[in-house]
Amino acid sequence: MIRTFFATLAFMSRLPVPYRWSQGLELDQYSRGIVVFPWVGLVLGAIAAAVFMLLAPWCGTPLAALFYVLALALLTGGFHLDGLADTCDGLFSARIREKKLEIMRDSRLGTHGGLGLIFVLLAKVLVVNELALRGYSMLPVLILASVVGRGAVVLLMYRQRYARDNGLGNIFIGKVTLAQTAITLATSAVLCLVLLPGGGLLAWLIATVAIALIGFAIKRTLRGQTGDTLGAAIELGEVIFLIALL
Repeated sequence: MIRTFFATLAFMSRLPVPYRWSQGLELDQYSRGIVVFPWVGLVLGAIAAAVFMLLAPWCGTPLAALFYVLALALLTGGFHLDGLADTCDGLFSARIREKKLEIMRDSRLGTHGGLGLIFVLLAKVLVVNELALRGYSMLPVLILASVVGRGAVVLLMYRQRYARDNGLGNIFIGKVTLAQTAITLATSAVLCLVLLPGGGLLAWLIATVAIALIGFAIKRTLRGQTGDTLGAAIELGEVIFLIALL
């Protein structure tokens, strides 16, 4: 399991994880790593939250919130944000399913993708700043945003089909079991209960239900999920969790 964790951490981030720590795990075995998604979120969230906590006393909460968002983007290499942009470009294109999938594969940023990025990134900065002004304990709040986003994405994998013939998302979509799904969601819920007992669990529930509904809507439109929609779900899960705390 330790090897799986480090392999998943290397897959989902730009952190310099030594290859020997994940050596021996084949790409088609990565689906087992879904149960450590919340723990990967814990690591990434802790690093980004530390940036906020260090900068807030010096430059104020608005700029600290901005650098928190930037830190998360750098830690993941913009991986999930790219998925969010591609998903928005495809889903809001008012085209047939096949054309939507083709647009989502296009590396160029469209209007809908640009708007999606602007709204999500701006929402993160504004909500983090507002939570700080309301006196929330920001360290657990920011850590849990990453935990919940990466935990809820399992709902777009369990009993789902891959909308394309091949791609990175095919590693996980339709490959996770009910037990893995339950463990992933339960881990996120327990971490919320322990780290943020005053409302963390309710915010987790709201975010998880919202991602399930978003996943259902995407499935109806694309008749499946893609790696891009997984990335979009992670970004949206983070934002919805933070908004739910308000």
